[in-house]
Amino acid sequence: MDRNQIENLIDDLRGKKIAMFKKDFLLTWEKTVPEIEATFLVADILRAMRDSNISPKVWDSGIAVSNFRDNSTRTRFSFASACDLLGLYVQDLDEGKSQVAHGETVRETANMISFLTEAIGIRDDMYLGEGDRYQREVGKALDEGVKAGVLPSRPTIVNLQSDIDHPTQAMADFLHLVHYFGGLDKLKGKKIAMSWAYSPSYGKPLSVPQGIIGLASRFGMNIVLAYPKGYDLIGDVVEMSKKQAAESGGSFSYTDSMDEAFKDADIVYPKSWAPYDVMLRRVPLLHAGDKEGLKELEREALANNAKFKDWECTEEKMKLTRSAGKNSPQALYMHCLPADITGVSCAAGEVAASVFDRYRDDTYREASYKPYIIAAMILLGKFERPAELLESLLARGRQRTYGNF
Repeated sequence: MDRNQIENLIDDLRGKKIAMFKKDFLLTWEKTVPEIEATFLVADILRAMRDSNISPKVWDSGIAVSNFRDNSTRTRFSFASACDLLGLYVQDLDEGKSQVAHGETVRETANMISFLTEAIGIRDDMYLGEGDRYQREVGKALDEGVKAGVLPSRPTIVNLQSDIDHPTQAMADFLHLVHYFGGLDKLKGKKIAMSWAYSPSYGKPLSVPQGIIGLASRFGMNIVLAYPKGYDLIGDVVEMSKKQAAESGGSFSYTDSMDEAFKDADIVYPKSWAPYDVMLRRVPLLHAGDKEGLKELEREALANNAKFKDWECTEEKMKLTRSAGKNSPQALYMHCLPADITGVSCAAGEVAASVFDRYRDDTYREASYKPYIIAAMILLGKFERPAELLESLLARGRQRTYGNF
């Protein structure tokens, strides 16, 4: 992308009516469509600047705090990459090695980590009914700290996955779709199959499929949500997605047949998740540290999963789909990664090895958008006039790397 193209993206951003300054990014459906579009634009601008060897650093100093209350590879490194891209040093909050382990309150922790902090990334997806609430509790504590004059400014919070939504994942997935199909407007009318798939593990969060249906329903897509009976998502999110789909000119339907979901689909997203009921039952066991109770719940959940081993993204199922273009005779396969690949990472899983191998590079490209999405979320939360800021960075033209040695 040349300089003129970057300037055109900045002009497009300038035309968006947004109110993201001093706002956290917790759920995509709390943002307006122009704000979603602005996030995509900023992500593309930052990526284009880096690719053009123009430094997009907006801070000379400052830190970002990462608080991962669950395991992570892609999102952890994406957050670190995003913060470094903008000029921030990342400090991980390890609650087991902090005073949190000794009973320090959320209010105290939030203030103590934020004196020179510009952004806080939080992953809290294990405890159904608590992750989103915790992120908002941190936000309230920060508001109180600023009001009391304890904090000089309010760090922006980015949801790196909660029990309800995984906005950095969903937004990265959709920016991939935007580039694959040639524009956000090109997604209207496309059929996307968000399908449960078999996994030999249990306890996978609901937030990935919920994030996908919550975002796809904003842009006129025809969504088919597929899962075996009993593998429900959070009802409020499903109902909201139905309403959004109708308002955007798309559609929303449910089926308990993976084949039906895949039929004539343009995009397929086969991904395992735990039933809502299982995730709910797991919470008190986790809090109590009930290892035997958790083992029994796991045995029960895995036995039920095993009834649906045929819910696998196979070559036969892919033949039911339609061409997604780009010389592909079949739909675009998507996954947040890591996928459970049959014969590779497990004996039987979400996707056949031959299917995954064919789309491996696509899934890696899909993941590559996440650092830029996170950086865009931070920038838009911290700067009132993002277009002018990016314009000044472009005019400054400071090289990210020096020379060609």
